[in-house]
Amino acid sequence: MGRSPTEATMRAWRPTVFLKFSMALHAVALLLVLVKPALWPWLLAAVLCDHIAITLVALWPQSTMLGPNLVRLPESAARRGEVAITIDDGPDAEVTPQVLALLDAFGAKASFFCIGERAAAHPELCRRIIAAGHSIENHGQLHRKHSSFLGYRGWLREVGTAQDTLTAVTGHPPRFFRALAGFRNPFLEPALGHLGLHLSSWTRRGFDTVVGDPDRVLSRLTRNLAAGDILLLHDGHCARTRSGKPVIVEVLPALLARLQACKLKPVTLASACLRN
Repeated sequence: MGRSPTEATMRAWRPTVFLKFSMALHAVALLLVLVKPALWPWLLAAVLCDHIAITLVALWPQSTMLGPNLVRLPESAARRGEVAITIDDGPDAEVTPQVLALLDAFGAKASFFCIGERAAAHPELCRRIIAAGHSIENHGQLHRKHSSFLGYRGWLREVGTAQDTLTAVTGHPPRFFRALAGFRNPFLEPALGHLGLHLSSWTRRGFDTVVGDPDRVLSRLTRNLAAGDILLLHDGHCARTRSGKPVIVEVLPALLARLQACKLKPVTLASACLRN
């Protein structure tokens, strides 16, 4: 089921206005169908519309309607000219060392959202990430495509097991969780609160798992680039260029050079938020 968090790390779950409305709608619909059964087709339609709305919100990675979601760095970090490069789906034995070398060459720090089972397979690589001054965050234990359909206990198991794994491997408990593709459901935030984790998505992404053109990926990441942005790339499951190189390895030098030119400093999510 995952670790047993202390009271100091747990966060209280508070439903959003959107979820309060949804719960009230279900309660009223149940009451009315008991009092006036003939209204059931209309009540069913209302409940179905509500479920469609929940689904659409869950498929919107940057939505805050299901709970808190870090889409940009705090304003204080933006004033300091900070941005966050976040790198998902690793560690990868081939790609991650190349990414670390590029980050080191530019003196940049990043947040690696690692998959628990991959971290367990490459513990030394994870420790290299930490030793280089980067952070490792939680991207789930198994990273299965059906994770957005998990219930509360399922989220506790998926995220909590990854928290155990990543903490055991690195000695540093992650502070943030990112859902696969950003997809989630109303049960995730209560589970994250219980585990003392915070959801983070991104400001913009390069779609570098499906786009093999580094120029297109770079353009998407740097369009309207600004302090406080959270940028998403992948060292695991990354697309390849026509020559077979990982897209992230081709994109990072140009991205880091652009950040330097704009006087923007890549920092870890934890660093940016702890200094808030």
